Amino acid sequence: MKILVLNAGSSSLKYRLFRRSDWQTLASGTLSRIGEPQGELRGHWIDEQGRAQDCQDTLPMPDHSAALQRMAHRLRESGVLSRMEELAVIGHRVVHGGEAFQAPKRIDEQVLATIQRMSALAPLHNPANLAGIRVAQKLFPQIPQVAVFDTAFHQSMPPAAYRYALPAFLYEKHGVRRYGFHGTSHAYVCRRGAALLQRPLERCNLISFHLGNGASVAAVRGGKCLDTSMGFTPLEGLVMGTRCGDLDPALPLYLMEQLGWDRARIDQLLNRESGLRGLCGRNDMRAIHRQAEQGDPQALLAIQVFCHRLKKYLGAYYALLGEVHGLIFTGGIGENDPKVRACACEGLQNLGIQLDPAANAASASEARRISTPESPVPILVIPTNEELEIARQALAALDG
Repeated sequence: MKILVLNAGSSSLKYRLFRRSDWQTLASGTLSRIGEPQGELRGHWIDEQGRAQDCQDTLPMPDHSAALQRMAHRLRESGVLSRMEELAVIGHRVVHGGEAFQAPKRIDEQVLATIQRMSALAPLHNPANLAGIRVAQKLFPQIPQVAVFDTAFHQSMPPAAYRYALPAFLYEKHGVRRYGFHGTSHAYVCRRGAALLQRPLERCNLISFHLGNGASVAAVRGGKCLDTSMGFTPLEGLVMGTRCGDLDPALPLYLMEQLGWDRARIDQLLNRESGLRGLCGRNDMRAIHRQAEQGDPQALLAIQVFCHRLKKYLGAYYALLGEVHGLIFTGGIGENDPKVRACACEGLQNLGIQLDPAANAASASEARRISTPESPVPILVIPTNEELEIARQALAALDG
């Protein structure tokens, strides 16, 4: 049997097909520019001889239904999924489950209605996720389908961590609280981290950094989230590619009063013009490093601000956990940027955090330890695999 994972965006659809017996990826791909005159399909699969194959097609995809049909045709044509009946389950990524979902859920009309209600909290993501689910249900009605929520992993946070210091009615009637995101990534790397440390997950205290264009950190005790940096939206917390992260809440009011900016302009500023881009004009950390090496003071400042915020959260979450059995770096920056990792861990020897410069600088694609052998707190780099986590959670939900 096989498991299909779908991640539907407003104009894109990502998919990955796993073999249930060994969790090998049999096929993956992206369908983009859905709704435009010409869409694009990029696919990868393993053929019957075990060879990796690739394709890139330009073809009309007026809506998600057409895109899913194109995907199914590609999977059949490549031979990795000759019949949809080979699927045990289809797992869907859903960004926001609010307080309604603390675990993956087999999809029925009640689940769909709740996801729709949660769209007010994630207007850019939940409607697209919902559209993908409805199309998949229509095209593949015989296949069980499961929703896996980015926010579910963080539902274990205590009220002291998720409540804002605001009047209670805002939480009770309007759901204003901290939710956290990147949950599937944090769940995956913490499970892998515990295995690498040869320690039961339920007896592991970990600090997990998911660092990419979007970035968050989680304090995880016994496999359950104790606190995380993102809040009511993915804007709170660390400095990100184009998002500002933590900010004095009076600043938007100041901009409204002094510059006459409206809600749309402030939203544009905080979500798309800030973060690394706001500090130095770029949001690709590789390009920022090149600028800094050429003596650009703004690029150097951007790196310093980014790492300063990382270290603040590392120290705060160390204090919350009391004892830390491992640090984990993942995501595009976390997995591939030794300079950022070194900067985040610099000067923390008194906390038992001792980075091995040679291990940190070594280029590798697999999970690995980059701390010194004698470091009391191991430092790990673990490539994330959110699709695999979704597949496993979807199958677990199906099995009850």
